[in-house]
Amino acid sequence: MSPVVPLSPAPRIGVTAYRETARWGVWDDFADLLPSSYARAISAAGGAAMLLPPGSDEQIAPVLDGIHGLILAGGPDVDPARYGADRQSETGEPRTERDSWELALALAALDRDLPLLAICRGMQILNVALGGTLIQHLPDVVGHDEHRAEIAVHGHHEVRLEPDGRLGALLGSELEVATYHHQALDRLGAGLVATGWAHDKIIEAVEHPASTWAFGVQWHPEVFNGEALFGAFIHAGKAYRDR
Repeated sequence: MSPVVPLSPAPRIGVTAYRETARWGVWDDFADLLPSSYARAISAAGGAAMLLPPGSDEQIAPVLDGIHGLILAGGPDVDPARYGADRQSETGEPRTERDSWELALALAALDRDLPLLAICRGMQILNVALGGTLIQHLPDVVGHDEHRAEIAVHGHHEVRLEPDGRLGALLGSELEVATYHHQALDRLGAGLVATGWAHDKIIEAVEHPASTWAFGVQWHPEVFNGEALFGAFIHAGKAYRDR
């Protein structure tokens, strides 16, 4: 009889979370929450999702000690004060706790070379953490609202990826994506390289070449057409776990 080979545990993937007022059962209170699409995408790719609600700087190290990959999730606008700008009328109220937590997580993850996938707001957080800036309201710049055409509904559009980039090698040179954002990257943060664009030249993807596996996407791969990206991310998490 062949010996039983124990299965390797699924890589643990930390995902940042909203802290918002919510209603469930008889309660109406602050809650730490996240759309289930993230956990479903992680699970389908072979990972185990772990929620990372806003915390303190002292918790950064023990949190990262316990995971094999980090997702900076989508959510509300980043406080413009974080990148030296005044808040414009279309920019939402700041979530100070969440901003502080995720900016610190992003830098600490890069320092550890922890696999990092930054999604929508997450890509903006990554950019700001590295000294970059944001466009606060895209329609004022591109003259249309295709990136967020309908409130609370994901739209779709094509993204062009640099064929010689690592994301292009993973996903191909063109990709249909789910979109929902009214802000975007402006000046790139230190060490980031733009490798994906919408038809209006808005940056849709970035890479951090100094890292083994660190990417930002402005779209929502957890919602649509993200199997290849999540598969590569979980593979990177397994490699980090086993090294």
